[in-house]
Amino acid sequence: MLSYQHGYHAGNLADVHKHSLLAWAIAYMTRKDKPLSYLETHAGRGLYDLTDAAAVKTGEAAKGIAVAADWFAADHPYAQALQATRQQHGGDAYPGSPLVAAALLRPMDNIHLSELHPQEFAALKATMAPHGGVMKQRDGWDMALSVCPPDPRRGLMLMDPSFEVKSDYQTIPKTIAQLHRKWGVGVLMLWYPILTDAPHKPMIRALKQAIPDGLVHEVSFPPARPGHRMIGSGLFVVNPPYGFADEAARISRLFQDNRSALM
Repeated sequence: MLSYQHGYHAGNLADVHKHSLLAWAIAYMTRKDKPLSYLETHAGRGLYDLTDAAAVKTGEAAKGIAVAADWFAADHPYAQALQATRQQHGGDAYPGSPLVAAALLRPMDNIHLSELHPQEFAALKATMAPHGGVMKQRDGWDMALSVCPPDPRRGLMLMDPSFEVKSDYQTIPKTIAQLHRKWGVGVLMLWYPILTDAPHKPMIRALKQAIPDGLVHEVSFPPARPGHRMIGSGLFVVNPPYGFADEAARISRLFQDNRSALM
């Protein structure tokens, strides 16, 4: 699906959930003096301007990172990635997951990014040029299956589809199970939206049946505007790093304790 552009949603509460835990996981994995591979199936453009007309139109960043930035101490990996992006690109810049990862990865680590949308891919290449890595304008699932297992085998893959293609909910469990068979040691992190009609529930049941040890973490929040269907954000994580569940529980408390500020 080539209609989705994340600029309308950049910096929303789902990004806060996804990016804070992605940043924590990468920071934890880079403590060990061994190289790793970072893969992303739906990379987007990598960098967003929160004063852009698209972001202002939806108001999702105003109800997201504008409120949640103060939840994180300056030494939290997510706060570090935000600060690095703002120092380089200005105070209204927001990093997509490729830039969150690039802020925390090391020269020894490998990056593989895929984005199918031609305009988004062109912007991604420009954004990520200083950071290196392999970028492909191709279907993210095809990229993942072709690259896995990557070299080095130690690493993390973020899968962040738009779910505009409704069949994704049925096909993703089979694809992730196949990726897990090909790359048994890889940390596989799937993001999914929680919508009012809960189309994610059968998908999560299928994922848990295929990979019983997978970790499910979900947060809820008020809709960003009247009639908006997204009321939460979820992650399904295969091989979560040590301590990930504790950090996820801490993130849950942040969303719960600050719910009134999100109204």
